[in-house]
Amino acid sequence: MPYFTAKLIERIPRTPSVETFRFLPERGRVAFRPGQFTAALFDPENRKNRDLNKYLSFSSSPQRDYFDVTKRLSESSFSGRLRQLQPGGCVQFDGPFGTCVFQDEFREIAFIVGGIGITPVISMLEYLGDRNLKPDAVLLYSNRFVEEIAFRAELTAWDAQWENLRVVHMMTQCRPRDFACIHGYLDLAVLQKEVADCRRRQVFIFGPPTMVAAMKSICQEAGCPADLLKTEMFTGYE
Repeated sequence: MPYFTAKLIERIPRTPSVETFRFLPERGRVAFRPGQFTAALFDPENRKNRDLNKYLSFSSSPQRDYFDVTKRLSESSFSGRLRQLQPGGCVQFDGPFGTCVFQDEFREIAFIVGGIGITPVISMLEYLGDRNLKPDAVLLYSNRFVEEIAFRAELTAWDAQWENLRVVHMMTQCRPRDFACIHGYLDLAVLQKEVADCRRRQVFIFGPPTMVAAMKSICQEAGCPADLLKTEMFTGYE
């Protein structure tokens, strides 16, 4: 479904710097798979304009009539255009793209996520809820501070409601007293403690390139088979 136009219907704050933009496509539901991404085009006449055209992961289930994209807003020109966008405004998109996707037959999963890399995981978890699929899943979610946890309420609710889902938060720059989390960075010891059976799980790794490369190396050191590692590096998301 290349090149489609969608109308903004809602803006949803997630953290002080992260916001979800909910769109309704003009020509019916967008056919994407959980984990895929789209290109938002504020300069559709010049696809090579990297300042105004950016890739964004879908952060909603493909079962919905609308679709969400979620962005950590910066001082970039692209973020500026998003800030200016109000309900009723239209944006052109391209896609979907990406092969780092959930498949219904997955029964044991581990998600390793840094920061805004949580967005495709939200798409997958919403999809699981919509389809009433409840595989055994562990989410290791790393942020610098508690205030930066996007979709915290949703993750807390799913963690409480789904017997086979376990959410483990990691904080790299703080030691909160009233929030259960691990302080520090994910290393081999933490992975083996929190996901002792990681070698048999389908592992998804989403986040900044340096984080993804480091986590992939740790998973390989833990013995995770290459064919069970799916990675997506979030480049060009500024």
